[in-house]
Amino acid sequence: MATSLHETVLIGICDGAIDKKKNASYCTNKIGDRPDLLPIITLQYPSCSLCQRGLSHVVQVYCPLAASPYHRTINVFACTNPQCYGKSESWIVLRSQCLDDDIKESQDHKTTECAEPTMSRTDWCDEADDWGMDDESANSTVEKPNGSVGEGTDVSSRLQELCIDGGADHQSAPQPDNVPVFKPFYISVMEETDLDGFQDMDHENELLREYEERERVNVEEIQSCERGEVLEEYEKGTAKHGDDVFTGFMKKISLCPEQVLRYSWNGSPLFIMKPPCNASQMVPSCSHCGSQRVFEFQLMPALVSLLGSADTNSEISLEFGTVLSYTCRNSCWTSGSTVPVEEFLFVQPDPDQKYFK
Repeated sequence: MATSLHETVLIGICDGAIDKKKNASYCTNKIGDRPDLLPIITLQYPSCSLCQRGLSHVVQVYCPLAASPYHRTINVFACTNPQCYGKSESWIVLRSQCLDDDIKESQDHKTTECAEPTMSRTDWCDEADDWGMDDESANSTVEKPNGSVGEGTDVSSRLQELCIDGGADHQSAPQPDNVPVFKPFYISVMEETDLDGFQDMDHENELLREYEERERVNVEEIQSCERGEVLEEYEKGTAKHGDDVFTGFMKKISLCPEQVLRYSWNGSPLFIMKPPCNASQMVPSCSHCGSQRVFEFQLMPALVSLLGSADTNSEISLEFGTVLSYTCRNSCWTSGSTVPVEEFLFVQPDPDQKYFK
C-alpha cells in the first residue's frame, strides 16, 4: 500500500452499556464482556505470562479488510493483577478470521438487518485497499485470498449492512470462573476529521470530566493552545511531567479526549511517552508468513475509567497509558484453521505510574 500524505484515522467512542438481554456478536465492536467468537473459532482462554492468572477480555474489534473476503475480529486481553499493570507481557492480542463458506459449513448461518447505531457506522479498514499477501511471502500453508467475491463488490461495505443474530447462532468464549469480567459497552466509530462537528452527549461529558480529574489536565486549555492562544500557565506546565511527547499526545486527542480507541491500519501510532530508541525493531515479523507487522489500532487512556467489574460484588480495574496493537500486514490465515493467531502489542504505562509510584 502506497503511503498517503493523509492517514485516515478512525475514532472509537463508548456508546452505552450493552443490555444483558441483547447478545452481542462477532461483528460487534465492544468493551469488556466475553469475546464473541467467529462460528468456527475455538479459544483456550489465555493466561498472564507474568503471574499465570487468567486474562480478562478488554476490547473486541470487528475489522474486515476492504479487499478481503474474510470476516475478521481482533480481541485484546489483559491481566487485572496490579503487579502486572503497564507491562506488555501481561497482555495478549488475538486475530480470528473465517469465510462465509466456513460459517455455512459449521451451522445454519442466519443474518439480520442491524439496527441503526446512535452514531454512524464506519468501516475500520476502508484504506486497506491492497490487502493480500505479497508474492514473495506466499507459501502452501497460508491461504492468499484473491478478493474475487463478485464484480465490484466491497466486502467491508457489504458487511456493514449485516450483523449476526444473537440468538441460537451466537457463541461467547467459555471463560474460567475465576477470571474477572469487565462491564460491556458498545463502541461506535467515527472519522477523526469529523470531530469538529461532533456534539458531546451527556455520558461523554461525564467521561470527559472523569478523564480530566484522573489525568489532572484541563482539556479546554489544551485546545486553546492548539488554536494558538498560548496560555502562560500552560506554558509553564508544558506537560504534567515536563514531557513534550505527552504534551503532543494530549493536544492530538483534545478534540475528543473521551476516545477509547484509535484505528489507522498501516498508519502511525500516537505515543503517550517517548518510545524506546529501537521501537521499530521491537515489532517482530509475522511468525506464520514472515511478512512485516503494521500498526493497526491503539487503546486510549479514557478506556481505563470504563473498565469496572461486571460483577457488582467484586472490584477490578486496569491501568495503562496506551496499548499499541500491530498485526500481520497480509493478515495471513491458514485455510481451515479454527485457532486465533497471536499478534503483537506494546504497552506504554500511564506516566503517573512512572513518576508517582
